[in-house]
Amino acid sequence: MSPARTRLLAGAALSAGTLLLAGCSGTSGTSSASRDSINYALPANFTPNWILPIGTPAHLNTNNISIANTLWEPLVAYDGSTGKIAWNKAGSLATAADFAADNKSVTITLGDRHWSDGKPVTSADVKFWFDLIKANKTEWAGYNPGKAPDNWTSFKTVDDRHFTLTFDKAYNPQWMLANELSLINPLPQHVWDKEGDAKKDWTYLNDAAKNISGYASNPLWKTISGPYAVKSFSTAGKVVLTANKKYDGGEKPGIGTVNLLPFTTADAEKNALRSGSVDYGYIEATDLDQKEQFTSQGYAVKPWSGWAITYMPYNFENPAMGAVFKQLYARQAVQRSIDQTSLAKVVFNGTAVPGFGPIPQGQSSDFLSPVQKSNPYPFSTDAARQLLTDHGWTEQGGVMTCTEPAKCGEGIAKGTKFEMQVLSQSGSTVTDNMMSAIQSSLSKTGIKFAIKTAPVNSVLSQTPPCTASQSICKWQLSFFGTAGSWYFNAFPTGDSLFQSKGGSNFGGYSNAGVDTLISASTTSSSNQAIQDYSAALAKDLPVIWLPEPVYQISVIRSGLGGFSQDSLANFHPAQWKWTS
Repeated sequence: MSPARTRLLAGAALSAGTLLLAGCSGTSGTSSASRDSINYALPANFTPNWILPIGTPAHLNTNNISIANTLWEPLVAYDGSTGKIAWNKAGSLATAADFAADNKSVTITLGDRHWSDGKPVTSADVKFWFDLIKANKTEWAGYNPGKAPDNWTSFKTVDDRHFTLTFDKAYNPQWMLANELSLINPLPQHVWDKEGDAKKDWTYLNDAAKNISGYASNPLWKTISGPYAVKSFSTAGKVVLTANKKYDGGEKPGIGTVNLLPFTTADAEKNALRSGSVDYGYIEATDLDQKEQFTSQGYAVKPWSGWAITYMPYNFENPAMGAVFKQLYARQAVQRSIDQTSLAKVVFNGTAVPGFGPIPQGQSSDFLSPVQKSNPYPFSTDAARQLLTDHGWTEQGGVMTCTEPAKCGEGIAKGTKFEMQVLSQSGSTVTDNMMSAIQSSLSKTGIKFAIKTAPVNSVLSQTPPCTASQSICKWQLSFFGTAGSWYFNAFPTGDSLFQSKGGSNFGGYSNAGVDTLISASTTSSSNQAIQDYSAALAKDLPVIWLPEPVYQISVIRSGLGGFSQDSLANFHPAQWKWTS
């Protein structure tokens, strides 16, 4: 929403026929029997729509990131594909990061690497990225005021393969490496620097990236550093990658052709699995009772857990409901109306865990506070109703209505009804079922909850950060978390999500105390700082916390191996191998 590394984003893995695959917008009715290709199913209704390895708020799509990183390797690639989240040097352009003794600068060493046109990857390619981001930071989805690139005070080229970044103060090296240096994607300066001006180059590159149908033909996208190149990229979402024969990095592609297949519904994707035309796909939690259908066809069924949180952002700037959302008691009433335990057990068939704050709870870590872990707002619609009636609300016609404005809070007029609408991503029965269950429990509190659905890319584009005067600011709640809303880097900081004016702070949440805690978590070497942040947001409820699902329940053809599923929700085609 990945995004960030948005990881929403963004959350979630935001992804990318024949009549046989009704509802499928992809292709292929045949399996990858040649063992030199693979058919990989992208999540339903998640269409890849961005090739530029620089995210913007409308393109926070984990699949976009995975594809871009396969074409242009990051400076520092973090992933969990080895079973543990760590720096994957085989998939990185940097080979070393040497921090100064005072932790106020770092000197990076680049490997002896080359672009696909034979030119060497140099410090100038990193400087090109650096200048683009510096000059256009407010349009970059990874931007959070005070963080990169604001806290990078200088870029000094030492030689072609060494450069030094200086910081505005001392930082935790692990945070800097995992959460900031990992954002850098060296770009082919000798090909992409058309204008010699960072702002003009930004416009040129972003305009070119809007032409999806031109991805395979535009020479701009052919100078790459990664293990794969784009062979074709359709506006419907099918992407074909082919091995880059000029690749000289550490993740040599083991499969010649990778077909990334889009589907409009999860049912269409399951039909493709049953027909044998998908090698790496998924089923929903509601399908686990049919697991044997797939294992009997030679598939393995493996949950793919993610380092993520799931939530629905409030739009605090919404003209109709923003004033209500700004009242903590109102957010407490909503949160106490969400029965996460039942949702995880019934809707997700036991494949999700309740989430009560900003730190992932599906995997153990030293970042989780006791406050978040213990759930400060347990489910109780009676307690939720009491919160509202104590603050001037009375149920009228089945809906809580503000009858005592002095108690309701600043900006809430008499007669205001507690009515909310969510724009939720389409294509998932599990998500639809969860929204219906939430609608039912909120109604018991006297809160009306309307549900509207759209493809996830549309949800992201229709629910951006905004101000009350903008026409786009009419949205109230947003959901883009079928596979998790936000996938973190190794250090689960909240600077993009919950810091005031953070690049992926969709709802405009702002709390000066939380800003201080987020900043402390990035500079202190103690885990107490991030635990304090965890506790604060578990209590202050910047969003509606929801159960954390596994990223997906993968269905993998027998003989496909050589990799672990990355808990950061990226896919890594170069790591896939046919082992039998």
